[in-house]
Amino acid sequence: MRYVSTRGASPDVSFQEAVLNGLAPDGGLYLPTADGRRLTEGEAGWEAWLRQYSGFDAEDAFAFPLEAIRLDERTWVLELFHGPTAAFKDFGARFMARVLPHCHRGNAPLTLLTATSGDTGAAVAQGFHGVPGVRVFVLYPKGRVSAMQEAQFATLGGNITALEVDGSFDDCQRLVKAAFADADLTGRLTLTSANSINIARLLPQATYYFRALELTGMRGAETAFVVPSGNFGNLTAGVLAARDAFPEAAFLAATNANDVVPAYLAGAGYEPRASVATLSNAMDVGAPSNFERLHRLFDGDDARLRAFLGGAGIDDADTRAEIRLTYDRFGYAADPHTATGLAAWRRLRDTPRYAGRTGIVLATAHPAKFMDVMESVLPGVVRLPDRLAERMRHPIRSIRIPAAFEALSGVVVSGSGS
Repeated sequence: MRYVSTRGASPDVSFQEAVLNGLAPDGGLYLPTADGRRLTEGEAGWEAWLRQYSGFDAEDAFAFPLEAIRLDERTWVLELFHGPTAAFKDFGARFMARVLPHCHRGNAPLTLLTATSGDTGAAVAQGFHGVPGVRVFVLYPKGRVSAMQEAQFATLGGNITALEVDGSFDDCQRLVKAAFADADLTGRLTLTSANSINIARLLPQATYYFRALELTGMRGAETAFVVPSGNFGNLTAGVLAARDAFPEAAFLAATNANDVVPAYLAGAGYEPRASVATLSNAMDVGAPSNFERLHRLFDGDDARLRAFLGGAGIDDADTRAEIRLTYDRFGYAADPHTATGLAAWRRLRDTPRYAGRTGIVLATAHPAKFMDVMESVLPGVVRLPDRLAERMRHPIRSIRIPAAFEALSGVVVSGSGS
């Protein structure tokens, strides 16, 4: 399988090269050059699908359960938070931690940069903690991640360095992209990224779309996948899987107040803007990187993409209301991100696009990761799992930097995180 830039001005590369490069030389994101083998819905397909795109078997990366919970006759919740850091990002980060050392040739250490709005940093930091020959720098926006999220990546030390950026997630993402575009830095260091801009983070997220159909016993033609969306990597992975195995499935992107993509899907121009802080902070993205991939998958055809994908922006008031409503009706405690998906599905399930389909809402994080929000809406309901409580007992160790490339470059070159 070969990979090509979404911008079309870089040569195609192997999977291993795409993983190490992170971004293509022209600034684009890597996508497979062509469809993989079509898989029938009757096949147990996720293992074969991941192998044909990556060349790797890494099933031990997913050595934790998925659970599908039925709320009503047309709504399932797919719990993706039973991994080590209690968020769906464990799928991508743990797979990448296993394949990246096999992609790297040479003795120079790898320097891995990742921007996080919350859960990515935790999954990447814990997935790569102690991996020989890899330095990890996690950039996160000051004051915009939960205390639990910060504890999961900023207390580890060793080869993990947490960088607290005076800015937004979009600033963190901009700094990471600037690092890859800087010839001096890339000439001195072997850089790669663990954000969903990296194809090794994106592909393994497709696996649980296959497994969702297995767990619920549904076919693609009956299903609407409802995906809480920030940087849009999770949804893009699902579209890739559907293209090969269940093309009749429908998709619904749920965002928070950072509704650039839902506005575009409703007919507006695609106009990235500065992100605003919300209760569902991991989705506080005003310029989602993976929209470029998603758009390219539809050959840049706005009409085709809008016909395929629905979207809804859910504000904080509706998020709180949905958490309360879901618990009152079903006894289910949904975290703020999952609540945006549930609210979007409730809003649009009876519209022509989704009529007759059953929604599978991706539950992206354990509610205990957002205890301040949950306690304000459902006091005393959510309990902190032991695996999360343990990290809260460690001190925060982070370096504060301004949202300036020179500051990032200085820290990375100085050897912190080694």
